[in-house]
Amino acid sequence: MSQPETPVLDRSIRDNLRAVITDIEGTTTDIAFVRDVLFPYARARLAAFIDVQATDPVVLAALAETEAIAGRPLGVSGAISLLQQWLDEDRKLTPLKALQGLIWEAGYLDGSLRAPVYDDVSPALRRWRKRGLQLYVYSSGSIAAQQLLFRYSTDGDLTTVFEGYFDTTIGGKLESSSYHAIAVRLELLPGQLLFLSDNPGEVAAARQAGWHAVRVERGESLAGQEDRAVRSFAELLL
Repeated sequence: MSQPETPVLDRSIRDNLRAVITDIEGTTTDIAFVRDVLFPYARARLAAFIDVQATDPVVLAALAETEAIAGRPLGVSGAISLLQQWLDEDRKLTPLKALQGLIWEAGYLDGSLRAPVYDDVSPALRRWRKRGLQLYVYSSGSIAAQQLLFRYSTDGDLTTVFEGYFDTTIGGKLESSSYHAIAVRLELLPGQLLFLSDNPGEVAAARQAGWHAVRVERGESLAGQEDRAVRSFAELLL
Protein backbone atom coordinates (compact mmCIF):
# COMPACT_ATOMS: atom_id res chain seq x y z
CA MET A 1 0.00 0.00 0.00
CA SER A 2 1.43 3.36 -0.98
CA GLN A 3 2.09 5.92 1.70
CA PRO A 4 0.26 9.26 1.69
CA GLU A 5 2.02 12.25 0.15
CA THR A 6 1.28 14.34 3.25
CA PRO A 7 1.80 12.74 6.71
CA VAL A 8 -1.37 12.38 8.76
CA LEU A 9 0.41 13.88 11.77
CA ASP A 10 2.68 16.92 11.67
CA ARG A 11 6.38 16.42 12.38
CA SER A 12 6.13 18.36 15.64
CA ILE A 13 3.39 16.00 16.85
CA ARG A 14 5.30 12.89 15.81
CA ASP A 15 8.47 14.09 17.51
CA ASN A 16 6.60 14.69 20.76
CA LEU A 17 4.86 11.30 20.89
CA ARG A 18 5.88 8.90 23.63
CA ALA A 19 3.20 6.21 23.40
CA VAL A 20 0.73 4.69 20.95
CA ILE A 21 -2.43 3.06 22.28
CA THR A 22 -4.42 0.90 19.88
CA ASP A 23 -7.90 -0.53 19.78
CA ILE A 24 -8.32 -4.11 18.51
CA GLU A 25 -11.62 -4.81 16.73
CA GLY A 26 -11.65 -3.17 13.30
CA THR A 27 -8.23 -1.63 13.98
CA THR A 28 -5.64 -4.40 14.32
CA THR A 29 -8.01 -7.30 13.73
CA ASP A 30 -11.02 -7.77 11.48
CA ILE A 31 -14.14 -7.35 13.58
CA ALA A 32 -15.51 -10.46 11.87
CA PHE A 33 -13.04 -12.62 13.82
CA VAL A 34 -14.52 -11.50 17.13
CA ARG A 35 -18.11 -11.47 15.90
CA ASP A 36 -18.13 -14.60 13.72
CA VAL A 37 -15.46 -16.76 15.37
CA LEU A 38 -14.76 -15.90 19.01
CA PHE A 39 -18.30 -15.16 20.18
CA PRO A 40 -19.90 -18.25 18.58
CA TYR A 41 -16.99 -20.39 19.82
CA ALA A 42 -17.61 -19.29 23.42
CA ARG A 43 -21.39 -19.58 23.20
CA ALA A 44 -21.26 -23.12 21.84
CA ARG A 45 -19.02 -24.25 24.70
CA LEU A 46 -20.29 -22.13 27.59
CA ALA A 47 -22.71 -24.61 29.21
CA ALA A 48 -20.38 -27.61 28.94
CA PHE A 49 -17.43 -25.56 30.19
CA ILE A 50 -19.30 -24.41 33.30
CA ASP A 51 -20.53 -27.96 34.00
CA VAL A 52 -17.01 -29.41 33.78
CA GLN A 53 -15.31 -26.54 35.62
CA ALA A 54 -18.06 -25.97 38.19
CA THR A 55 -15.64 -26.15 41.14
CA ASP A 56 -13.03 -23.81 39.63
CA PRO A 57 -12.76 -20.68 41.84
CA VAL A 58 -12.84 -18.34 38.82
CA VAL A 59 -15.98 -20.03 37.47
CA LEU A 60 -17.63 -19.97 40.90
CA ALA A 61 -16.82 -16.27 41.25
CA ALA A 62 -18.24 -15.54 37.79
CA LEU A 63 -21.47 -17.38 38.62
CA ALA A 64 -21.79 -15.52 41.91
CA GLU A 65 -21.25 -12.19 40.18
CA THR A 66 -23.83 -13.14 37.53
CA GLU A 67 -26.38 -13.68 40.29
CA ALA A 68 -25.38 -10.40 41.93
CA ILE A 69 -25.95 -8.50 38.68
CA ALA A 70 -29.28 -10.27 38.16
CA GLY A 71 -30.28 -9.45 41.73
CA ARG A 72 -31.78 -12.87 42.39
CA PRO A 73 -30.76 -16.52 42.88
CA LEU A 74 -30.29 -18.26 39.54
CA GLY A 75 -28.67 -21.61 40.13
CA VAL A 76 -26.21 -22.97 37.59
CA SER A 77 -28.75 -23.53 34.80
CA GLY A 78 -30.30 -20.09 35.31
CA ALA A 79 -26.89 -18.44 35.30
CA ILE A 80 -25.97 -20.23 32.08
CA SER A 81 -29.18 -19.04 30.42
CA LEU A 82 -28.56 -15.45 31.49
CA LEU A 83 -24.92 -15.58 30.37
CA GLN A 84 -26.01 -16.89 26.97
CA GLN A 85 -28.52 -14.05 26.75
CA TRP A 86 -25.76 -11.55 27.53
CA LEU A 87 -23.61 -13.15 24.85
CA ASP A 88 -26.38 -12.68 22.30
CA GLU A 89 -26.76 -9.07 23.39
CA ASP A 90 -22.98 -8.49 23.30
CA ARG A 91 -23.05 -7.24 26.89
CA LYS A 92 -19.69 -6.06 28.27
CA LEU A 93 -20.05 -7.58 31.73
CA THR A 94 -17.20 -8.81 33.90
CA PRO A 95 -18.40 -12.39 34.67
CA LEU A 96 -19.20 -13.02 31.03
CA LYS A 97 -15.84 -11.68 29.88
CA ALA A 98 -14.05 -13.83 32.47
CA LEU A 99 -15.74 -17.02 31.27
CA GLN A 100 -15.25 -16.13 27.61
CA GLY A 101 -11.57 -15.62 28.32
CA LEU A 102 -11.21 -19.06 29.90
CA ILE A 103 -12.98 -20.75 26.98
CA TRP A 104 -10.91 -18.86 24.40
CA GLU A 105 -7.71 -19.70 26.28
CA ALA A 106 -8.47 -23.40 25.95
CA GLY A 107 -9.14 -22.91 22.22
CA TYR A 108 -5.90 -21.02 21.65
CA LEU A 109 -3.91 -23.58 23.60
CA ASP A 110 -5.24 -26.58 21.66
CA GLY A 111 -4.75 -24.80 18.32
CA SER A 112 -8.44 -24.40 17.51
CA LEU A 113 -8.10 -20.61 17.50
CA ARG A 114 -5.59 -18.27 15.90
CA ALA A 115 -6.19 -14.52 15.84
CA PRO A 116 -5.71 -12.83 12.47
CA VAL A 117 -4.11 -9.39 12.42
CA TYR A 118 -3.99 -7.12 9.38
CA ASP A 119 -0.77 -7.48 7.37
CA ASP A 120 0.38 -3.93 8.16
CA VAL A 121 0.01 -4.25 11.94
CA SER A 122 2.99 -6.37 13.03
CA PRO A 123 5.63 -4.52 10.94
CA ALA A 124 4.35 -1.14 12.14
CA LEU A 125 4.24 -2.15 15.80
CA ARG A 126 7.77 -3.51 15.67
CA ARG A 127 8.99 -0.39 13.85
CA TRP A 128 7.39 1.94 16.38
CA ARG A 129 8.78 -0.06 19.28
CA LYS A 130 12.25 0.06 17.75
CA ARG A 131 11.91 3.84 17.46
CA GLY A 132 11.36 3.94 21.23
CA LEU A 133 7.60 4.44 21.41
CA GLN A 134 5.71 2.73 24.21
CA LEU A 135 2.87 0.55 22.91
CA TYR A 136 -0.37 -0.26 24.72
CA VAL A 137 -3.78 -1.76 23.98
CA TYR A 138 -7.15 -0.30 25.02
CA SER A 139 -10.09 -2.52 24.14
CA SER A 140 -13.51 -3.41 25.51
CA GLY A 141 -12.42 -7.05 25.74
CA SER A 142 -10.84 -8.15 29.01
CA ILE A 143 -7.10 -7.75 29.43
CA ALA A 144 -6.73 -11.54 29.51
CA ALA A 145 -8.59 -11.83 26.18
CA GLN A 146 -6.43 -9.08 24.65
CA GLN A 147 -3.25 -10.87 25.69
CA LEU A 148 -4.49 -14.18 24.27
CA LEU A 149 -5.37 -12.59 20.95
CA PHE A 150 -1.93 -11.07 20.49
CA ARG A 151 -0.03 -14.04 21.93
CA TYR A 152 -1.70 -16.43 19.48
CA SER A 153 -1.86 -14.16 16.44
CA THR A 154 -1.32 -15.31 12.88
CA ASP A 155 1.90 -13.25 12.97
CA GLY A 156 3.22 -15.00 16.06
CA ASP A 157 3.48 -13.74 19.61
CA LEU A 158 2.98 -9.96 19.53
CA THR A 159 2.68 -9.52 23.29
CA THR A 160 6.41 -8.80 23.37
CA VAL A 161 5.89 -5.39 21.72
CA PHE A 162 3.29 -4.16 24.22
CA GLU A 163 4.06 -2.66 27.60
CA GLY A 164 0.54 -2.88 28.97
CA TYR A 165 -3.17 -3.29 28.39
CA PHE A 166 -6.33 -1.41 29.37
CA ASP A 167 -9.94 -2.55 29.34
CA THR A 168 -13.21 -1.01 30.46
CA THR A 169 -12.29 -1.37 34.13
CA ILE A 170 -10.54 1.97 33.64
CA GLY A 171 -13.68 3.42 32.04
CA GLY A 172 -15.82 3.30 28.92
CA LYS A 173 -14.14 3.95 25.60
CA LEU A 174 -16.62 6.68 24.68
CA GLU A 175 -15.84 8.66 27.83
CA SER A 176 -13.06 11.26 27.77
CA SER A 177 -12.43 10.60 31.49
CA SER A 178 -11.11 7.14 30.56
CA TYR A 179 -8.36 8.68 28.45
CA HIS A 180 -7.51 11.12 31.23
CA ALA A 181 -7.19 8.12 33.58
CA ILE A 182 -4.89 6.26 31.17
CA ALA A 183 -2.64 9.30 30.80
CA VAL A 184 -2.36 9.55 34.58
CA ARG A 185 -1.60 5.82 34.83
CA LEU A 186 1.13 6.13 32.20
CA GLU A 187 2.48 9.35 33.74
CA LEU A 188 2.45 11.01 30.32
CA LEU A 189 0.93 14.23 29.07
CA PRO A 190 -2.12 13.96 26.78
CA GLY A 191 -0.16 15.53 23.92
CA GLN A 192 2.37 12.70 24.14
CA LEU A 193 -0.27 10.04 23.45
CA LEU A 194 -1.71 8.74 20.18
CA PHE A 195 -4.85 6.62 20.04
CA LEU A 196 -5.80 4.46 17.04
CA SER A 197 -9.36 3.22 16.59
CA ASP A 198 -11.94 2.53 13.91
CA ASN A 199 -14.69 4.02 16.10
CA PRO A 200 -15.35 7.75 15.52
CA GLY A 201 -16.85 8.13 18.99
CA GLU A 202 -13.74 6.72 20.64
CA VAL A 203 -11.51 8.95 18.54
CA ALA A 204 -13.60 11.97 19.56
CA ALA A 205 -13.41 11.03 23.26
CA ALA A 206 -9.62 10.68 23.10
CA ARG A 207 -9.28 14.05 21.37
CA GLN A 208 -11.53 15.64 23.97
CA ALA A 209 -9.05 14.43 26.59
CA GLY A 210 -6.27 16.21 24.72
CA TRP A 211 -4.81 13.14 23.01
CA HIS A 212 -3.87 12.89 19.38
CA ALA A 213 -6.15 10.34 17.72
CA VAL A 214 -6.38 8.83 14.26
CA ARG A 215 -9.30 6.85 12.91
CA VAL A 216 -8.34 3.63 11.15
CA GLU A 217 -10.84 2.94 8.35
CA ARG A 218 -10.28 -0.53 6.93
CA GLY A 219 -12.89 -0.08 4.18
CA GLU A 220 -12.30 0.83 0.57
CA SER A 221 -12.56 4.58 1.07
CA LEU A 222 -12.32 7.11 3.87
CA ALA A 223 -15.77 8.43 4.61
CA GLY A 224 -15.76 12.12 3.81
CA GLN A 225 -11.97 12.08 3.60
CA GLU A 226 -11.94 13.20 7.23
CA ASP A 227 -8.87 14.74 8.81
CA ARG A 228 -6.52 12.28 10.50
CA ALA A 229 -7.89 9.04 9.09
CA VAL A 230 -5.92 6.21 7.51
CA ARG A 231 -6.62 2.86 5.90
CA SER A 232 -3.47 1.21 7.23
CA PHE A 233 -0.87 1.49 9.97
CA ALA A 234 1.65 1.83 7.14
CA GLU A 235 0.25 5.30 6.44
CA LEU A 236 1.26 6.48 9.91
CA LEU A 237 4.77 7.78 9.39
CA LEU A 238 5.78 7.66 13.04
